[in-house]
Order: sequence, then structure tokens, then C-alpha cells
Amino acid sequence: MRKWIPLVAICLGTFMLLVDVSIVNVALPQMAADLHSSFTSLQWVVDMYALVLAALLMVVGTLGDRLGHRRLYLIGLVVFAVASFTCGLAPNAAVLIASRAVQGIGGAAMLTSTTSLLNGSYQGRDRGTAFGIWGAVSGAAAAVGPVLGGLLTDSIDWRAIFYVNLPIAAAAIVMTMRYLANDEGRVSGRLDYPGAVSFTVFAGGLTYGLIESADDGWGSSTVLISLGVAVLALIAFVLIESRSGNPLLDLSLMRNRTFAGLSLAALLLNASAFAHLTYTSIWMQSVLNLSPIQAGLVVCPMAVSAFVVASLSGKFFHKLAPQLPIGIGLVLIGAGSLLMTLVSAGSSWGVVLPGLIVIGLGVGLATPIMMSTALAAVPRQRAGMASGAINTGRQLGYALGIAVLGTVFARRITSYVTASGKVPNPTAASSALSGGRASMVIGQTPPEHRAAAVQLVHAAFATGLDRVYLTAGIVGLVAGVLVLLLVRRSSTPATWDAPAADQSAPETAAPAH
Repeated sequence: MRKWIPLVAICLGTFMLLVDVSIVNVALPQMAADLHSSFTSLQWVVDMYALVLAALLMVVGTLGDRLGHRRLYLIGLVVFAVASFTCGLAPNAAVLIASRAVQGIGGAAMLTSTTSLLNGSYQGRDRGTAFGIWGAVSGAAAAVGPVLGGLLTDSIDWRAIFYVNLPIAAAAIVMTMRYLANDEGRVSGRLDYPGAVSFTVFAGGLTYGLIESADDGWGSSTVLISLGVAVLALIAFVLIESRSGNPLLDLSLMRNRTFAGLSLAALLLNASAFAHLTYTSIWMQSVLNLSPIQAGLVVCPMAVSAFVVASLSGKFFHKLAPQLPIGIGLVLIGAGSLLMTLVSAGSSWGVVLPGLIVIGLGVGLATPIMMSTALAAVPRQRAGMASGAINTGRQLGYALGIAVLGTVFARRITSYVTASGKVPNPTAASSALSGGRASMVIGQTPPEHRAAAVQLVHAAFATGLDRVYLTAGIVGLVAGVLVLLLVRRSSTPATWDAPAADQSAPETAAPAH
């Protein structure tokens, strides 16, 4: 069994970095109360990790070829552990957000190293077994994250969701140092620093502008400057990459309509399928008074259905052209989100359950072959670059989804509360509601008006969530149509079987998801 210890070391890091995408959601209301944070701060706690992960995946991936993947993996583990410790100690939202950014750096280093390490550690049948177990662990992280987060938050404190990473990281570091073979860097030459900086500025400026628009409005100078910087950075990135001899992204790949369609679909999938879970969790805990672990269990059927369908997809759908399961899966994600618009002021958590299950079915159908189809559409020497682009799109889609849906959610609640005319300070009340402090708003209401305040809170959240689910549903449907139109129908079933070693991120996991 000694030969499987490297696999355990790699799976521990993978599990940890993917769990930290979803483990935070169920702890948000307690974080908000403890740190007295705003709704915008809550968005950044979730978003900063995914944003940094997305911004650095491509450039950190090239570091592995220079430093060695084992060394990069160890660096990622150490950085992630230290950042998790500072997250747990955070005295305020600013320190927590900054620590989440550092977590993203460590997560990017680990995520880009895992498949190369697996590929170098195993051969033949053992390699197939290792990748299968690694994929199963990655999928399990999506299901375990909300439940583990709820359990730790309920039984200990929200800070425990970060401290739990320390023993996992320590075990992974020891096993990596003792049992993973050292690999020397084999690539020389300059990194594409200008491309990396311009892409990071683009992703950061766009996300910042979208998040801040919830409080400041689209016409504020902060939002306009942020979005303007994002546009300029994107233009600079395109110019830099088109002239670079060693680009992060070969822009000629985007002339391949199959690859371009799948890149866009990867971004829209995470935005549609996962981003709304943040606001669903806030609703379930602050309005329906579910405990963190109960809120985590409500989301579990989505991850379970995704895992089951993903495990069966190769057996039952391998003869189909790949654009069909991917496109149909995205349509199911959109349909599931639209099904959740049935939420109303009197709804319980059960109203979202059918929609979550349908979304899970779509995720399980679409994601397992998205990467292999994209890799089969590009030259083999660009496989690493292509997988990095797809994974970057997925992480960026999650980050942008949180930002866009958060703006929709907050502005809808503010509009409803203001229009009701029942609250003396609608702006402050709306901010508190969006930030998961519904009990505070109700508690500050005079006893004779408390029943009306409860009704207002339920109605305001239902209105906000309705618009969130509608937006996510439309995004999912659009993504499905784009895949069916852009991905070439001449693709053969063989495109499903790209070498596992070329895949640089799990395809059944939530956003890392």
C-alpha cells in the first residue's frame, strides 16, 4: 500500500483547496455577526479566493515547469496553511479577505501541480486508478464542503472551518516530502509577466466594479473607474499575448469555435450553477433560521446528483457527440435555476430542493467531458495551455457570478424595502438584510410591529432570490445554446478520451468549483 501514499498526499491538498470554495457559504451569517461586516464584505470573503485562483492559474502553471511540480505543490501547501491560520485569527473583515487572497495563491500553486504529480507518480493501470480516485475525491469535496462547514460552525465556531486545514496541510506536507519523487524544472525562459499582470488587473477590476455597484450604483465614479480599468487591462492583455513569443494564452486558440464555445461555457456554467448558493445559504440561515449544518445538508442533494450522473455519464453517453451532453447539461442547469424562482415569502427550504437536484443533474452531465472535449479541439502541444484556460474560465465565472448575482440580490432587496414604506431607514435595513442580519432588523422593530417586520423580511428575501434565480437560469440556458451552436457536431466520441494527464483540474467538483 506504500505506493498509494503519493496519491493520498495529492488528494489531501486537492480536497482541501476545493472544500474551501464551498465551506465558507454556510458560515457567512456568523461571520457577518461576529465581524460586523457589510454585504459587500461577505461577497469579497467568498469571491477573493476564487478570483485570485482564476487570475493566477495560468501563470502559476508555468512556474511548475520551471521550479518542479513537487516543489511548487509544497510551496502551495505551506502558503495555504499559513493563510488558513490567519483567516481563523482574523479580527475584522479586511484581514479575512486579505487572507483569503493568500489562500487563493496557495490553491493555485496546488491545483496546477496535482495532475503532473499524479502523472509522474504512476504508470499504466495504476495511473488510471490514481486519476479515478483523484476525480472521486474532487467530486466528494463539492458535497462535503457545505456539510463540513455547517458541522464545524455549529459545534465550534466559524473560525474552525479554516483551522481544520492545518492538520490536513501538515499531513500532506509530510507525505509529499517523504514519498513524492522530486522533479526538476525543465523549462527555461522568461515568464509572461506583462500578460499575467494585465489579466490579473482585468479580472480584479471587473469583479471589484461589479461588487461595488451593489452599494454605489452603476453611475458612481468608483464603479466606472474600476470597469474602465478592466477594459483597458483586457485590451492590453490581448495586445501583449498577440505579440509575446511565450504567451500565457495563445489567442489563435480562440479562433477555434469549439474551444471558444467551451471556454465561454465553462465561465457561464459556474456562474449559473454555483454562484447563487451564497445567497441561498444566507436566506436559509438568517430568514428561515436553519442552522449552518442544516443549510449545508439542503445543498447536499445537488452535489450528490452531480456525482452520480458524472460517474454514469461515460457508460451511457459515450456514443453521443460531446456537444449534446454538455449543451443539454447547461440547459438543465438553467432550468433548475428557473425552477427555484418558485420561492415566495411563505416558502420553506423545500421549495429550492427540486431545482438544486436538476442543477446537479446538469452539472454531472456537462462537466466530466468539458475538459477532454476542449483538449481534443486544440493541438496536443497546447493541451496544458488549453486546460489552464478552461479552468481559469471556471474560477472566473464563479467569481463574476458572485459579484453579478450579489448586485442583483442587494439592489432588489433595497428596492423592495424602500417601496414598502414601512422602514424608517430603508438603506440601512436593506444592507443588514443582505448581509445576513435579518434577526437584528426584526429585533430592533417595536413589538407591536414585529409581525409586519417578519413578513417584510420574508417577502424582501423572496423577491431578491427570485431575481437571482431568474438571472442564473437565463445564463445557464444561454450557455447551453452557445455550446449546441458553436461546438462542432463533427466531434467524435474519441474526443471524450483525452489523456487524463492533460487535465489540470477536477471536472466534477464545485467551483474551484
